[in-house]
Amino acid sequence: MGVPVYERILQLFEAEGINTLFGIPDPNFVHLFLEAESRGWTVVSPHHEAAAGFMAEAASRITGKPALAIGTLGPGIANAMPAIQCCKVENSPVIFMGGQRARITERRVRRGRIQFVRQEPMIEDSVKYSGSIEYADQTDEVIREAIRQSMSGTPGPSYVEFPSHVILEELDVPEPLPPHRYRLVNQGADGDRLAEAVELIRAAKNPILLVGHAVHTTRSGAAVKELADLMQCPVIQTSGGTAFIPGLEERTFPYGFSEVSIDAVVESDLCLALGTELGEPSHYGRWRHWVANEANRKWIYVQQDPTAIGVNRPIDVPLVGDLRAVVPQLVRALKDTPRQPTEALSRYIQRDAQQLEELAAESRTKADGSNGPMHTSRFVVEASKAFPKDGILIRDGGATVIFQWTYSQSKPHDVIWNQNYGHIGTGLPYATGAMLADYAATGKKRPGMLLTSDSSFMFHIAELEVAVRKELPLVCIVGVDNQWGLEVGVYKRTFGLGTAETGTHWSKEVRFDKVAEGFGCRGEYVEKAEDIGPAIERAYASGKVTVIHVPIDPKANSEEMPNYSEFRTWYAEGTQ
Repeated sequence: MGVPVYERILQLFEAEGINTLFGIPDPNFVHLFLEAESRGWTVVSPHHEAAAGFMAEAASRITGKPALAIGTLGPGIANAMPAIQCCKVENSPVIFMGGQRARITERRVRRGRIQFVRQEPMIEDSVKYSGSIEYADQTDEVIREAIRQSMSGTPGPSYVEFPSHVILEELDVPEPLPPHRYRLVNQGADGDRLAEAVELIRAAKNPILLVGHAVHTTRSGAAVKELADLMQCPVIQTSGGTAFIPGLEERTFPYGFSEVSIDAVVESDLCLALGTELGEPSHYGRWRHWVANEANRKWIYVQQDPTAIGVNRPIDVPLVGDLRAVVPQLVRALKDTPRQPTEALSRYIQRDAQQLEELAAESRTKADGSNGPMHTSRFVVEASKAFPKDGILIRDGGATVIFQWTYSQSKPHDVIWNQNYGHIGTGLPYATGAMLADYAATGKKRPGMLLTSDSSFMFHIAELEVAVRKELPLVCIVGVDNQWGLEVGVYKRTFGLGTAETGTHWSKEVRFDKVAEGFGCRGEYVEKAEDIGPAIERAYASGKVTVIHVPIDPKANSEEMPNYSEFRTWYAEGTQ
């Protein structure tokens, strides 16, 4: 008996270790969804296809594997476009599958066809690969090419169209190939270049590790911990590498937003960059904080995409390969010659801990909600202090995220946010996607905390129902200032205080705790800073999805964003 095409698609994804899918099934996919559920997959139907794509993106980040999102033909794929764009910019290997009319229908010269548009031409510039299963016996070829392209070089999304004329056709096929049989997996670096890198590391007096987004999404933290222990050096986080590696928390410093990070960069004579594009948020590794000691600093760059080498700055030793292979190569080469910790490292650790304490103390001098709305810094400090140690932190928002970079008191091992594209509203689908994929992979439901603002929370608020349906231990703390806080700040900085801020304010009647109750969540309304921590504890103790509404000061949120001048330097070439 043959294997239906829809079942073969699932087999091919299972060979990659994938067992979750997100999407709203159309007629092309009802057989696939039902078969997936019968095979033990986690099948999630959200309320918007963009949310499905964001959920799949978060799943790829938390598992280190490709992920699968489904879109209904026509409007479903149109709805998915924001997520496709985000996956392209965020370098996320999500396979988007779209339904389509049978090719005989598509190619007829007719007008007025319902729910139809040619999708591939609209999508192909936003993905690494666009393909269509025109004939049943192309199924393996097309699905493998989508995964191969998504996972090779700089990761990114692919699109596969599934025309209805092949839905129920059957195939006589062997067992699916494991990934290493049809694509390059765990590529190591060239031996000669590796030897050069090791010599530079051994000779350096003040090395640093610059840790980027891919360290988290490839799940390379344990190997990087071994490397950092051998190098005994500071770990500098890029804006995308904000998840802390277990065991390295005290010597990990956010680039530019930690005073210690700036000193460590300036004093460094070697930068080993891992899993980062060396983009605008890190000043291309060549200007601002990097300028002072540029003449004395060597660069080692671990990068899977060879075309990225030397683009943003000159590199002394490029190590082209997969972090999952190259970092262990470095560990093996250095294990017999570990470095001794320097006095400077101890000084950095002490100063950073002191700075965090000072920031917490500073926040306690701000408005705490007793006499008017709470200052955003206090909101962030109190919420982040209550973050569960084994939890997943999801960030969202504009101004509130800028406050989080500076004032956060927790050092979570899993942080997910839309750091490259800056697409707000991703927080709730990111939270559900990450938590569900992690549960499917581990069998354990880890607590999730979404720290967000009202403007972002309203984008995909309907996905609260998914979190309730799946019984996720998710707590959403929403800072509410009834405005586009960052944009109000832009008006004020551009035209001065007191200027009309067109299109940035709305009704003050939205109560997110009450809205949440309508979705079956718990809701709490918290006005005082001292009550945030206990409210979070009650939320996790309840076992229910909870939304905590916290009024924050709109004036402070728009005018007092910390390190805002540092954030503005990300637009390195004055393009905004």
